[in-house]
Amino acid sequence: MSLVKYEIFSKAAEVNSFTKTADVLGLTQSAVSHAITSLEKEFNFPLFIRNNSAIKLTQNGKDLLVTIREILYYNDMLKQEVNAINGLNKGTVKVGVFSSISTNWIPYIIKEMERKYPDIEIQLIEGNYAEVEKWLLDSEVDCGFVNIKTTTALHSFDIVQLKTEPLLCVVSDQSPFHRKKYISVEDIENAPFIMPTFQCFDDIQLFFKENNIQPNIRFENMNENSIFSMVENNLGISILPEMIIPKGLDSIKVIPLELQQTRTIGLAIRTPISPAVKKFAEITEHWVKNVT
Repeated sequence: MSLVKYEIFSKAAEVNSFTKTADVLGLTQSAVSHAITSLEKEFNFPLFIRNNSAIKLTQNGKDLLVTIREILYYNDMLKQEVNAINGLNKGTVKVGVFSSISTNWIPYIIKEMERKYPDIEIQLIEGNYAEVEKWLLDSEVDCGFVNIKTTTALHSFDIVQLKTEPLLCVVSDQSPFHRKKYISVEDIENAPFIMPTFQCFDDIQLFFKENNIQPNIRFENMNENSIFSMVENNLGISILPEMIIPKGLDSIKVIPLELQQTRTIGLAIRTPISPAVKKFAEITEHWVKNVT
């Protein structure tokens, strides 16, 4: 068994390129190709479908990927536990994040990690709720920030509940709603609605479904800054989690929903928990509950 070959295989599966794998791991492309070919001979079946410069996992490769990543995870955990016994805090923590977390929380959490545990490296992968959940299930990350209300695989992980925040409506200062105390279901159904389609789509869809709301969707947009620009220009209203809404925009009014809706953010952690991941979880929980 060669852990180096397993590391190469895991990274190639992640980036879908032998060239990129070589660049990331500081190897030559021929060394990467040789390692994969050697594994394929050892296993007696192909791991990748090769098509010019592109590669794609075979079904057998997909079947082995999670197990191989588990082997690498346990090997890294062994090293961390040995370091901990020797009074050292070393290791790597791969974290799945979505954009509002990477903007509002992660810089401060990493700063605190670097202050207390400078030898623990934090690696970030950013996506939406579904992507973070998939990375957790595929053992591509050690832990990930999730929306507890919409995550379907909570039973598979340890969950640290971090913060519950409201969903709020944003309207233009030119909107007829801008002086309202609350936004009603009728308001949402009658006004042009700008639907976020990336990070918080699931939150809003759940709110609509639970309350049988039929919004008048005028635009669908992945970019939050674009949504705010549209709202500022009175092209419609939108609903977003509190954390996403920028402070100090005079041209936008933030109004609570009459039917209150929240999202609960948690940190999902693969088990068993390595010493480095445990330190990251402790720092994260302490920072969120004492600062935000």
